[in-house]
This record gives sequence, structure tokens and C-alpha cells, in this order.
Amino acid sequence: MSQTKPVRITETILRDAHQSLIATRMSTERMLPIVEKLDQVGYHSLECWGGATFDASLRFLHEDPWERLRKIKDKAKKTPLQMLFRGQNILGYRPYGDDVVEYFVQKSIANGIDIIRIFDCLNDLRNLETAVKASNKEKGHAQIALSYTLGDAYTLDYWTNIAKEIENMGADSICIKDMAGLLLPYKATELVTALKSAVRIPIQLHTHYTSGVASMTYMKAVEAGVDVIDCAMSPFALGTSQPATEVMVETFKGTPYDTGYDQNLLAEIADYFRPYRDECLESGLLNPKNMGVNIKTLLYQVPGGMLSNLTSQLKDLGAEDKYYEVLEEVPRVRKDFGECPLVTPSSQIVGSQAVMNVVAGERYKMVTKETKDVLSGKYGKTVKPFNPEVQKKCIGDAEVITCRPADLVPNELETLEAEMAQYKEQDEDVLSYALFPQVATDFFKYREAQKTKMDASVADTKNGAYPV
Repeated sequence: MSQTKPVRITETILRDAHQSLIATRMSTERMLPIVEKLDQVGYHSLECWGGATFDASLRFLHEDPWERLRKIKDKAKKTPLQMLFRGQNILGYRPYGDDVVEYFVQKSIANGIDIIRIFDCLNDLRNLETAVKASNKEKGHAQIALSYTLGDAYTLDYWTNIAKEIENMGADSICIKDMAGLLLPYKATELVTALKSAVRIPIQLHTHYTSGVASMTYMKAVEAGVDVIDCAMSPFALGTSQPATEVMVETFKGTPYDTGYDQNLLAEIADYFRPYRDECLESGLLNPKNMGVNIKTLLYQVPGGMLSNLTSQLKDLGAEDKYYEVLEEVPRVRKDFGECPLVTPSSQIVGSQAVMNVVAGERYKMVTKETKDVLSGKYGKTVKPFNPEVQKKCIGDAEVITCRPADLVPNELETLEAEMAQYKEQDEDVLSYALFPQVATDFFKYREAQKTKMDASVADTKNGAYPV
């Protein structure tokens, strides 16, 4: 079924583009002057929140992520704002109680989010139920993202069956989330065609340029009927980021898929970000290595971020010569772990275990806590069963969870409120604390210190003294 309507674009410059290329370090101050121009383009949505932005804002930029969202919303009057949400893990790394998930969704939408892209690292739909229901209740757009991966289990039937389940769950759209750039152009034709015939809700495609095929993949997907593609303004496109917005706009110009976006306006936006890119290159924040094509991604199915993690782990252990052995071990560990997709946090867990297996000289001689948690079912259900011998060696006769993992997590909002009451200045503070207790506490103390400094400065001015 061929699409004959304009393709729409989600712009990632304010979230995934800088998360992928400069470790999520773009500040709110850097974003705000250009938001009104971005709002004029006519994008399907502006991705500007969620993912690693929440943690990075608090930890490295000393910024309140909620404040960032409100300020962006204030300037983006027309374009829907979008965020990335890790299912029951929200934006953190453990499953949270349903009450925390519901409250986070409620507050995200109240502060300006229109579209919530929800995913689970194992594609276990049970880990998405609470977030989808909460989003529906708050009249937000709930988009479920399928973590795309390769393997015997991941047939077209697997993807179409799970898409039907997603539609029945009450999702408003589906995103194919190709975090490692594994989806090849002609495979995209097959996959999009199959999904479009299986469900009625819109299909969006998100990929990364890591393996060098992403623009071609978008072209074939659009021809096959995909509704929306994720792109980044050219100064922060390509490499481990997304294909460039202006290039895709020009590619479809004059065709039935023409976006109708104004290239002059896009050029003004690119001009705004270019000096910042140069600044990042100069400071070393933007590593030129992240800009190239890494074909190992396709050979080993390892996302770009995971490759750099493996390199630094091996360097710390003085075992850099074991790099290729570890790369070959990754698919074996993944197979032992039920052939799970490799995306946060499963990618880190599989990678660390592969490093341990190679460095120790014996597979599963040393095992991380997270490996035990995965094999105990604490992250959810994988598409294939775990390797029983590996499971036995790692967790012995420990009980394996078969229920939805969050069923074992009690409601925790009240407890969290009590723990951080002394720092609370807005309702949202409890959620910042829930996700990152120590990081949020440090931020609250910093915020308090800044306020005291400001008050002292105002008092000095009133008394006739002027701060130098």
C-alpha cells in the first residue's frame, strides 16, 4: 500500500540529537531563543523532553527539567511537544510503583507534554499498561514504541501481532524505535507495509545514522506509507543522531510526500545551531568519532552508545586487547538472555556481562546484580526463554517472577513525599526525587543556595550597596 500524502517530521534537535551527540548537555538557555522559529516550521511534533534529559538537567546543568518544559511550552504555541518515557521505569532505571507512573504522566501533560512515546527494553507490553492508561486518562497522545531488533524470534508475524496488541491496548500511534540503526531500507518497506495492513493507527519511524543507512531507510519507509519520521536539524544530525531535517525535506519536495516546510526558515534555524556545534567540537564535547559511519553496528547489532561503553569498561580493566572477543560475546549473552533487544537498560546489562565473561576467562563466573535480576524476571518477559543452564548457574534455585514486575512494587508516593518534604517547592519536586533521590537532593540544595544568594543581593541593593 503506497502512501500518497505528505510525510510529517518530528524534530529531535531539543532531545535525542543532543543526547546522541553531546551527552544531553544542551542547556535550556541555549534552546529558548530558537523555539519560536521551530514552532513556525509546521512539524508533527518537537521532541524536547524525557530520555536522558531529565537526569542530565539535574545532574550536570543544575537546571529544573520541569522548568525547562514550561519555558519551551510557553514559546511553542502551535507544535505538539513530545517526550520519551521508559514504561514502568519512567526516566529512571528501576520499576516504579503504579502511583508514581500515573502521577508522572499527569504532571508531564499538565506542564506541556502532548505526545508521550512509551517503550520497554524487552517489548514486554505489561510494563507499558499503566503509562498508556494514565496518558489516555489525561487526554495525552500515547505512542507505544517497539524496540526494533534482529533475531530468529523477530519475524514479521511477531511485529504485526504485537502491533495489534498495542492498538487494542488503547495506544494512539506506534513508533518503530530503531535505536541501533539496524533497519535496512528494503526491510523497512516490508515492515512498514506489514504494520500498515495490520493496524489502523499511525506508524512513526525513529532511527539513528550510526550504520550509515538511515536516510535510505526513511525514503523506503515513506514510500511504503509510514506517517511520520524523526529527523534532526543538520548541525546536530548524522553520526549517532538522526538523518538531517533539511535533507529529507528537500528529498520529498515536489513529490506526493512533500512536507511543505520552508527551507529558508530551516536555514535560519540551522544557522542558529551551527556556532554551538563548532563550540562543542572545540571543547571536545562533540567527539568527531560519533559523526562517522560505524558498520560494526550491523555486524554485531550493538548500538553506538553501547560500543563506547564497552571501550571505556575495557580501558578501565586494562583489557582493551579483548575488544573483538567482547563484541563476539555480546550476541551470545543476548541469546542466553532470551534474545532481548539492546536498548537502555538491557544494552548496558548485556554489555557488562559480556565484558565479565571475557575478562574472567570463564562464562558467568562473575555475574552482575542486574544480570541476576534479568534472569529472575525482574525486568519482565523476553521473547524467547532464558538459557536454562546459564539461569541455573547465575541464580541457582531462586524464584523466577512470572507476573508483571510492577505488581511486586508497592505504591510509594506517600513515602517519597515524606522523605523529601523539607525541599519541596512545587508538586513536581517529589517526582524528581523519586527518579534520582541523590541527584535531586543535590539540586534542591543548589537551588536553595542560589535563592539565598539572590535574596542577599536584593537586600544589598535596597540598602544602597550594589553587587560588583
